[in-house]
Amino acid sequence: MSMFAKLDSVVKRFEELTEKMADPTLYDRQAEFKATSEERANIEDLVTCYKEYKKIKGDLEGAKEILETESDEDMREMAKEEISEYESQIPEYEERLKVLLLPKDPLDNKNCMVEIRAGAGGDEASIFVQDVWRMYKNYWQALGFKAEMISISESDKGVKEVILSVTGDKVYSTMKYESGVHRVQRVPETESQGRVHTSTITVAVMPEADEVEFNLDMNDVRIDVYRSGGKGGQSVNTTDSAVRVTHLPTNTVVAIQDEKSQLKNKEKALKILKSRIYDAMVLEAHEEEAGARRELVGKGDRSERIRTYNYPQGRLTDHRIGLTLYSLDKIIEGDLEPVTSALVAHNQAILLKGQED
Repeated sequence: MSMFAKLDSVVKRFEELTEKMADPTLYDRQAEFKATSEERANIEDLVTCYKEYKKIKGDLEGAKEILETESDEDMREMAKEEISEYESQIPEYEERLKVLLLPKDPLDNKNCMVEIRAGAGGDEASIFVQDVWRMYKNYWQALGFKAEMISISESDKGVKEVILSVTGDKVYSTMKYESGVHRVQRVPETESQGRVHTSTITVAVMPEADEVEFNLDMNDVRIDVYRSGGKGGQSVNTTDSAVRVTHLPTNTVVAIQDEKSQLKNKEKALKILKSRIYDAMVLEAHEEEAGARRELVGKGDRSERIRTYNYPQGRLTDHRIGLTLYSLDKIIEGDLEPVTSALVAHNQAILLKGQED
């Protein structure tokens, strides 16, 4: 099927979905309504772009007709200018249409859980967890995303681990390439001789599943309650408010003691557990298609070192795509868009090459 035959079929499908959305009874069938609205939203940009492309093609034909039939020189000059402008726009639209026709990741529209953990490097790793958390927080704020802190484990100097629930428009699509090991090279404040230390943290980005898609079977979950320890007020440490949930088939364990309420801790723990199990299912599915998508980023081993933040040189390097930027000061304050855009462009190029082959 040619590209334009595919585009015509997408437009037809968009019109069918639009008509279906106009049915007031659809709202009573929430699962069907959600699937319909998501499918329509996923192809809306493609349909809009194709309509704009067809308009330009029509305008081009109109300008050519004027050039062939009009005797007035001013009109002919104007037609020549329009022809030049339209002909320069058409290749750009065709490339954009090719990208928009690429198969979508079905997870892209989802919200996600983000876990940031200190790795090697002691206090410096814990401090860097805070830095990366702040970087993401500023980036999310600029995009209009909302982040809720689910759990935090603090150290004397920084944060050992923080777990966040992030919601907004296509959050997982934006964040999915952040999973992996982030390495920092800098001189710690406590280093008197100015030596550069290397530390690492890990970031895990997990799509959140809807009840319709994945329902955690509570028969497979063991829930234990116990008395909170560590930092916290008297009411936290003297009641059995801490909750540990274990998914028996996979031996996945989540423990939460942040809240005074046992119910709230249970709710948070189950939310994290569900995301981790769903994420494992997603990764397993990606492994099955790894042969065909080996060059794509964001689908591989979560223990892979993906990025280095070198403070003495003001340099950020993403090792997966060979990207080096000398604007670390801006990036670490939340200007992450140049990095995420490059990762998206790399993936699109690989997918386009695969289609041509």
